[in-house]
Amino acid sequence: MKIATWNVNSIKARLPLVKKWLELQDPDIVCLQELKCVNEAFPLSEIEDLGYNVAVHGQKTYNGVAVLSKLPFDEVNVGLPASEGRGEDDEQARYLEVVVTQGETVLRVASIYLPNGNPVDDPKKYGYKLDWMERLYHHARELLAYEEPLVLAGDYNIIPTENDVWNPESWSEDALFRPQSRAAFRKILNLGLTEAYSAVNGQSHNYSFWDYTKGAWPKDHGIRIDHFLLSAQAADRLVTCEIDRLPRGWERPSDHVPVLIGLKA
Repeated sequence: MKIATWNVNSIKARLPLVKKWLELQDPDIVCLQELKCVNEAFPLSEIEDLGYNVAVHGQKTYNGVAVLSKLPFDEVNVGLPASEGRGEDDEQARYLEVVVTQGETVLRVASIYLPNGNPVDDPKKYGYKLDWMERLYHHARELLAYEEPLVLAGDYNIIPTENDVWNPESWSEDALFRPQSRAAFRKILNLGLTEAYSAVNGQSHNYSFWDYTKGAWPKDHGIRIDHFLLSAQAADRLVTCEIDRLPRGWERPSDHVPVLIGLKA
């Protein structure tokens, strides 16, 4: 099974590229982020015509996540829930979780668009990022108790290590690379999750995001912030994890590129 994650940075602006890429790669499940549209504005019929079932959690102008699946959905859960007294359910459209069945295997997949958190001197921005990660930690812990293949995929807005950024010093005070952010990411991993790219590829300085400015793409001044976190039951099936740089060179691209994993049956 081929599963992909891609921050498309506006599904409306990127629809021709998304359709082209889906036809080229033919993934079984795709997690999309930063749709920038409400549910009703999502191009449902055009994606369904390519053979996908679609679940959408949209938001006007900002955020928005979706899951496309060639398998029917057994379950669709919208939004990252509150847990252990941590306020209300998240109002921003950043989390969508589905369950599908392949043969005798039940697979749970979530599309995640973790908050950016900048500027870090704004408690509402950076505090929201850290609080959201704490919510994700508790929710992931609850999901792991099911002891089923679990795939948490998406734009985490976290640079895990110095090997995942072209110039660590230039990002040292950014919310994506601050020690508190990376520690929160490691806390989630330490639940027993496997970060897929590091587990089976591990190539240093291979990025999934390049800013539109300062010639970042032609200079390869990128960062790796799009990740797959897998439960032990999913990690046991992990065969490949690749970053597909091709769409970044297309006309009017997203600033992110797709990341794909392959899971054996």
